[in-house]
Amino acid sequence: MIDFVLHLDQYLEILIQQYGIWVYGLLFVVLFCETGFVVTPFLPGDSLLFIAGAFAALGSLNPWLLGILLFLAAVLGDTVNYWIGRTWGTRLFANPDSKVFRRDYLLRTEDFYARHGGKMVTLARFVPIIRTFAPFVAGLGHMRYAPFLSFNMLGALLWISILLSLGYFFGNIPFLKHNIDLFSFGIIVISLLPVAFEMLRHRLSKSSH
Repeated sequence: MIDFVLHLDQYLEILIQQYGIWVYGLLFVVLFCETGFVVTPFLPGDSLLFIAGAFAALGSLNPWLLGILLFLAAVLGDTVNYWIGRTWGTRLFANPDSKVFRRDYLLRTEDFYARHGGKMVTLARFVPIIRTFAPFVAGLGHMRYAPFLSFNMLGALLWISILLSLGYFFGNIPFLKHNIDLFSFGIIVISLLPVAFEMLRHRLSKSSH
């Protein structure tokens, strides 16, 4: 899996050559699983979008078909994850004597998503691992589905369009092509910056009080 993530450009090129149009389905499944199931946060969403955009610029993939399919995969993945959290997540808190899944944790989660759910669902798209858990926790926290779906679609649109566009316009620059593993790692680091900034801001606000 690590080798697949670090050399995603090479693997994707081979898959395009061998399977042609079926690659669209494979990309759809990978992105759907990364956002749809809490057990698959390790899948390479950001780097996959960037490299797919680079191949679209070369004419190997249709950028419009790619964008539409991956947008649908991201929206459907979050939707499935939301309903898993809403349907089965609360069962984790059924035991009133549990030391891990305490009822007050669930109440805090519900309160947080009532106040900040929209921002969380949208911005989580750009943060690896967090974007896999955010829709599950939104369902667990009983965020209303209508606003969840709206922010889900907004976040998916921004995430897909920005990373595909970056790959389309910059992915075939020689320096980036020859250092795609470092660039993929850089995407992950940059994606984590909003979380680090928010944690720092929260810590500073607590210390000021």
